Amino acid sequence: MKLLRYGAPGEEKPGLLDSDNQVRDLSSIVSDIAGDALGPESLQRLQALEISTLPVVAGTPQEDLRLGPCVGAIGKFICIGLNYADHAAESGMDVPPEPVVFNKWTSAIVGPDDDVMIPRGSEKTDWEVELGVVIGKGGAYIDEADAMSHVAGFCVVNDVSEREYQIERSGTWDKGKGCDTFGPTGPWLVTPDEVGDYDDLGMWLEVDGTRRQTGSTKTMVYRVPFLISYLSRFMSLQSGDVISTGTPPGVGMGHKPPVYLKGGEVMKLGIDKLGVQTQKVVRA
Repeated sequence: MKLLRYGAPGEEKPGLLDSDNQVRDLSSIVSDIAGDALGPESLQRLQALEISTLPVVAGTPQEDLRLGPCVGAIGKFICIGLNYADHAAESGMDVPPEPVVFNKWTSAIVGPDDDVMIPRGSEKTDWEVELGVVIGKGGAYIDEADAMSHVAGFCVVNDVSEREYQIERSGTWDKGKGCDTFGPTGPWLVTPDEVGDYDDLGMWLEVDGTRRQTGSTKTMVYRVPFLISYLSRFMSLQSGDVISTGTPPGVGMGHKPPVYLKGGEVMKLGIDKLGVQTQKVVRA
């Protein structure tokens, strides 16, 4: 099942994608793809629906029908750094002995095809295709063996990053990670039954048609169940929280010489079974 949110920014409605690539409206069933609607009982109810009876939404998704972030009212946007050994190497950093944890502010969240805005004064805005994990059932001190029962689904995240702000200006990484529009999320939330082996999903990102990142979740250092268990030791996880799990090699910072976004480019990125994002880069 592919759940989504469609409509103008701030006015998104809940929907799902049917087998004909049409959006079906879920407004009569749930108020949003958020919170309790992502819990196990709610997802079971949605999966039991007769999709053909749901209203068809006019337009083609990601063409003449805008999609918003696939999860609404995200409470926490938690990110994991240096979680691919080859990306750590290109960054000149060691694989950490424990996961590197940082946050994106929720004001960074935008739809999968919305513009990405380079902050004023930025010279080192970068890209990162990442697997997003959406929490369905909340909890604290979650056992690793039980972690996947807490997952509502998976999605594509572009962890847009300003490297000077992140690395060169002291303090934590967060100020280079949470700028407005730095968290495109979607196009849809795909439930685990439809994703299958989340440990072997191809990932890629292009800038102006040039392939920059090619990787797979199979090279992830700390895997999804471990990350859920690990994070739940330090904070309770709640329905609708998003965990962005790290990026494979090919980021702009890792090129020699580095290549950064200047404005006017188009980023296109995707993950097997989870869809594709396309963003135009603009300057603030």
